[in-house]
Amino acid sequence: VIGHPKYKESKRIAIFLSMPDEIQTEEIIKDIFKQGKECFIPRYKPQSNHMDMLKLSSAEDISSLTLTSWNILQPSDDDSVREEALAGGGLDLIFMPGLGFDKKGNRLGRGKGYYDTYLERCMKHPSGKPYTIALAFKEQICESVPVTENDVQLDEILYEDC
Repeated sequence: VIGHPKYKESKRIAIFLSMPDEIQTEEIIKDIFKQGKECFIPRYKPQSNHMDMLKLSSAEDISSLTLTSWNILQPSDDDSVREEALAGGGLDLIFMPGLGFDKKGNRLGRGKGYYDTYLERCMKHPSGKPYTIALAFKEQICESVPVTENDVQLDEILYEDC
């Protein structure tokens, strides 16, 4: 990831905070700050498909986040001081999680449509759609995954031995 050309050229990067069954992103987050880039993480709104990408001030800032009912750390609902990526300069790159992926760039998420809905909002932003890279285990790469017309294809999937 750290040697990837899109990562190197990106200044504003959104990345997920890993669940135990996902690629661990902690070292990538530390590198984002080490490289002087801006880091944004998801804040999901329960009972909806709305998600915002809010700015972290440092890798250590993660320890100040709230644990949700899904066991995910995220900024609290009343946190209004963090910049939302689309309220500012948009995003250059989004690292995305998922349960399964196919080599055509389709992604099977957890079923709520948070990332697809967010990418639709990105497309309306003046900076346009960010480059999307899924971080996967090779076991998550399938022949095909089910998709609907609302699913946004990934630009790239990174996995071991890809």
